[in-house]
Order: sequence, then structure tokens, then C-alpha cells
Amino acid sequence: MPLPPLGLYIHLPWCERKCPYCDFNSHELSERPERAYVDTLLRDLDNDLSLAKDRVVDTVFIGGGTPSLFQVSAIDTLLRGIKNSVTLSVDAEITLEANPGSAEADKFIGLKEAGINRLSIGVQSFADAQLNALGRVHDREQALRAIALARQAGFDNFNLDLMHGLPGQSLQGATEDLKQAISTGAPHISWYQLTIEPNTIFYKQTPRLPTEDSLASIQEAGEQRLNRENYAQYEVSAYSKEGFQCRHNRNYWTFGDYLGIGAGAHGKVTSSDGRIVRRAKRRQPADYMAAIDAAFVSSTRVLNNSEVIGEFMLNALRLNEGFSLSLFADRTGLDCATVEPRIASLCERGLLLQQGAHVATTELGRRFLDTVVAEFF
Repeated sequence: MPLPPLGLYIHLPWCERKCPYCDFNSHELSERPERAYVDTLLRDLDNDLSLAKDRVVDTVFIGGGTPSLFQVSAIDTLLRGIKNSVTLSVDAEITLEANPGSAEADKFIGLKEAGINRLSIGVQSFADAQLNALGRVHDREQALRAIALARQAGFDNFNLDLMHGLPGQSLQGATEDLKQAISTGAPHISWYQLTIEPNTIFYKQTPRLPTEDSLASIQEAGEQRLNRENYAQYEVSAYSKEGFQCRHNRNYWTFGDYLGIGAGAHGKVTSSDGRIVRRAKRRQPADYMAAIDAAFVSSTRVLNNSEVIGEFMLNALRLNEGFSLSLFADRTGLDCATVEPRIASLCERGLLLQQGAHVATTELGRRFLDTVVAEFF
């Protein structure tokens, strides 16, 4: 069983303000123990090196929280430590999530010099009323300024995070947001619907959201506009110009491997004997930073065959292109015969399309993706 590509996810768990829709492992803290946390991250990585052996790391993604709140010096120290511990590919994609607040945007030149070569900017909306409703700490002008500064700093490769289906949002409002995002020339746009998740403020106090019919109209109009502007949809909520797909996220969706370091980070690694192992790190930052050696890990689980099949499909069927049966065999170590009857059944129902050894969701299947994926668990 060939080993898949390897990525590295790094979680920086602090933010300026917890948004009411956010269910990520993020914590409000004005004074961040940056140096101590970076030291802990590098110890955590050293502890995980036995999982990576001598494998090359193709992508690095620094997420949060709001990683751009960290000082450039802390990010520089982190990246230097990573390069001393693992072998990065010569063209490694190194992404950092950033918010458009002016303090973070002013750091873009330093981040580029430190080695970050891709930004993911959390705009969410260009309408001030919507940004207020979402609890964001920036406004429209700051968002536009951050994008301009990213370009001036030399970031030709960056993503804009944009949400739709927002409280009280109309079709016109959603399309205006998308029109503004496209006008910036961003090479990648993550355009996704607001969902209400448990353990969030919005879950306890749910705002009035657009109707199902309105959401369908927004989705259809948005996809058409993005297509006209040469943004190819390659995943459920990911659209890019040619050559600008997110390599780190593609590795997730093609069931690649990744180490996860940081408070609450998750990793997936295929061992030399073909076992697929998932590990999670301690969730609370204080507990994580107090840990020693293997105590960083809160749980370790070897996936059984049923879980491997389900998780592969959960990821691969998000891609518009789908997957090849040879990729399924390579990434899972299982015979394709284990899934062929279910694939055939879903093809008969018009939810999947199989052409030779290639499988993908139909347009109907993408609309009911949860139903399709559930068939494999």
C-alpha cells in the first residue's frame, strides 16, 4: 500500500472575539503566550516525528482562532522550527489564516518574508450590517484594505472566505457580496452557507435566516456568476482560478495524510503496515501547554474497515471530479469490491455516475451529498 502525500496542520487557538456562529476550538484572550505556545508546538511536532518517518511534508496550514494575531516573530520562529524538524518539499504550500483587522493586515509583508506563501482571509461579507450581525471585528473598508495589502506584500495566491445565507440576507445582498469578492481578483474563493452548529451563540439564540427557497436561489445564482468569471468549482464550497486550488485541502479530500499539532488539532497518518491512525491533541490550551511528550495526545484510534470506507467517501465525494477506484484502493488498502455494490445502487438512483473506473456525484447527488455519504457508513 503506497503512502499518500503528507501535510501538516497547526492550530493557533486564540482570537480577538468569539463569533456567534463559530464552533471551532477558539478562545478569546487579549494577552497570548506566543513564545511559550510556539515552543510547545515544536515539542509536539518532535513527538509526532515517529509517525512521519522520513516522509516529505507537501503542505502546511496554520489555522485557528486567528493566527494573524500572532506576531511575525512568533510565526518566523515556528516556521524555522518546522524546517529544522521535517523536510518540506521545495514548492511547499504554506497557508496562514488571517482576519482583515488593520493590525493583522499590516503584518503581511513580514509574514511573506517569514515563509508564508498563501493567505486565507476571513472576510465573510462586505456588508457592514452583515458583519455586525456575524460579530466580526472588521468592516467593509478594512476587508478591502487587507486584500489590497496582501497583494502589495506579494501574495499572488490567496483565498477569500465568504458566507451566504446570512441573517436577513436577500438574493441581491448575497450576489453583491460575491460580486465584490470577484472584483478583487482573488484567485480562490471559499463560498459557503452559514450553518447553525451546536455549542454556539446562534444555536441558543437563532437569528432569522433566509428560507430554503431563497437559499436555493442564492446558491444557483452564485454558482452561475462564479462560473461566468472563470472560477471553477472543484469542491462543495471551493472555487478557484486555474492553478490556484488549495493543495492542503485537496490532500484532505483525497484522503491524504496529515500531522496535526496544537490545542485540539487532529491528524491522520497511514502506517507502513497499512493501518490508518487518527490522533487528537488536548483541546484546552492551558492543558495542552502543560503537557509533556506523549501527553499532548488526548486520543488515538485505529480506523476499522467500515470507518475507512466511510471517511474516504466523506472526503472524496466532496470533490466535483470524484475519485478513481485505484485511488480508493491506494488510500484505503481495501479491495474495490467492498464498495462496488453500493456505488452501483447509488448510480441506479441517479446520485452517482460511474464511467469506467471513475466515480463522481451527479448534480442531484451533490444536492443530497449527506444522503450519498451515509450509504457508505
